[in-house]
Amino acid sequence: MEARILARGQMERTSDVARIKQAYANGEKLWVDLVERAPEADALLAETFKIHPLVVEDIWLDRSVPKLEDFGDYLYLVVHGVRPGSGPSRVDLFVFDIVFGPTFVVTQHSKAPSAGQRDIDVVARLLEKGTPWLVHSLLDHLIDQYLPLADGLSREADELEVDVLHKASIPESEGLLQRIHALKRSIQSLGRISAYQRDILGRLADGSLDEIPRDALPYYRDVHDHFARVADQVETYREVVTTTMDAFLSMQSNRMNATMKTLATISTIMLPLSFIASLYGMNFRHMPELSWDWGYPYALSLMVLVGTSLILWFKKKKWL
Repeated sequence: MEARILARGQMERTSDVARIKQAYANGEKLWVDLVERAPEADALLAETFKIHPLVVEDIWLDRSVPKLEDFGDYLYLVVHGVRPGSGPSRVDLFVFDIVFGPTFVVTQHSKAPSAGQRDIDVVARLLEKGTPWLVHSLLDHLIDQYLPLADGLSREADELEVDVLHKASIPESEGLLQRIHALKRSIQSLGRISAYQRDILGRLADGSLDEIPRDALPYYRDVHDHFARVADQVETYREVVTTTMDAFLSMQSNRMNATMKTLATISTIMLPLSFIASLYGMNFRHMPELSWDWGYPYALSLMVLVGTSLILWFKKKKWL
């Protein structure tokens, strides 16, 4: 647990629960950042900040769907961020819980930016303006992490389209299917949360919540617009990946059909040759060609003639 307290214009950093309780009782603005669950953290949430027991329980859960709940005195917000290093082949999301009222902000996360990692002067200035401004800063930072990821997904989707077009029908295409599946899993991970998160950010920006001041609404709308762009791109990439997968499977099917056609053509050429060989291999006593000195060259010549005729015929029909 780590807290930043704005006391008499100065920013104080502390992990002392008693000091946090005193600051809240004095009406000082503060930000409490939680990482691991502990009894004193639960007691602080429930007894000091008067947060609903169900919210306290949800704060420590990794919820799969973002949500926003208005409890009158405070808002409970669950959003998802993306960890640095995530890429088209693997999207690593984390849950970020925010509870904020007129004088306090409580956040809980797993490996997200903590209070200690943010500039003291920035936090002091935001808390002095009001807790909704600090919440906006946190959301803006989280959403900005999606933009490089969206650009990476775009590049990977474009590269896959080109690679499928040029490589799907050759033997060196084994890695393409794995890349398509990896991109599809990434887009599915984003798709599961993007629609809900866009709606939540839209509610924060539409002016329907008393906790968000009017002069902060344009900034919340800016965050919503940024994530709406990401959500729209995710939907576009979903269609692109589906189309790319269909094109890959279609080209693989065409490749298989061409192989089967070649094998069928070879079998068709060999069939009459096998017939001639089996005919003269029956060894009946009264077969005229058996006692003929030119019988063997005749049989070979007949095979060559039939085989050559079939090959020329297939080439004329463009089957070879």
